[in-house]
Amino acid sequence: MGDTGSRVLVTGGSGFIGRRLVRALLAAGHDVTVVDKRPFPGDDAIHMVQGDLLDQAVVEKSVAPGTEAIFHLAAITRVLLSVEDPVGTHALNVTATAALLEQARLKGAGTFILASTNAVTGDVGRDTITEDIALRPLTPYGATKAAGEMLLGAYSACYGIKGCALRFSNVYGPGMAEKDSFIPRIMRAAAAGTGVQVYGDGTQLRDLVHVDDIVAGIFAAWRGGVTGPMILGAGESVSVNDMLAAARSVTGAELPAEHIPAKAGEMPAVIVDISAARAAGYQPTHDLKSGLATVWPEFSGVEAAQ
Repeated sequence: MGDTGSRVLVTGGSGFIGRRLVRALLAAGHDVTVVDKRPFPGDDAIHMVQGDLLDQAVVEKSVAPGTEAIFHLAAITRVLLSVEDPVGTHALNVTATAALLEQARLKGAGTFILASTNAVTGDVGRDTITEDIALRPLTPYGATKAAGEMLLGAYSACYGIKGCALRFSNVYGPGMAEKDSFIPRIMRAAAAGTGVQVYGDGTQLRDLVHVDDIVAGIFAAWRGGVTGPMILGAGESVSVNDMLAAARSVTGAELPAEHIPAKAGEMPAVIVDISAARAAGYQPTHDLKSGLATVWPEFSGVEAAQ
């Protein structure tokens, strides 16, 4: 698995994680096709299929004969958007996934790696999340990812596709300037010299994993022929207050915090066990400070990171 020269497809390859994965695949000598609504920025070495995965013709064109592996990153990933538009979220996250799996079956793609999320388990309080916890999603986003995992498991069992659902924790890193998650908000505030809003007292815990560690984890799962679910995270949870302290250290900004009431359903903690990923050869390399140092130049104007 993952030998040089494999023909692969990356859905959502023009997105935040997709761009990093595509460039790593190209650097490793693979023949890469990208399908996305947006063009891939500045690289003619890929095969680009620009279009919507809800269009069956786009799906069929994307999975060319000889495709060995499909990395399915395209999805609606914003939880609030999924709550506002559950039907649209289901269409992309479930219906399009089913169409891609069917093309993998018809055209003999042996590996299908799905970008999933620990949100499939719902709120487990401060318990550690493992791959064995029952699926109890609380939002349309989590539910559609759980449905995608079940479809993948069925295609693996019935048709012999090596299916792996990688459950990402909170991913951050260079190339996320367009995002509106907490780390980009901190970076924008640091650049502007303003403060940030923090829900509650800031003691809620999150597992933040660097995008390059996620890419390394995807390669580890592919090369190792991993099947079933596997959690990819940093393996060390930090509080929102810890994030602010690290950002102040990296940026030199004051970043005053305005504490506002927590949103309903705010999870107190996300603590993940990455021992299965470590057993597959995954080894995260970034701690929070070293990771934020790779993000800050993009927001401070020192350099344009992609």
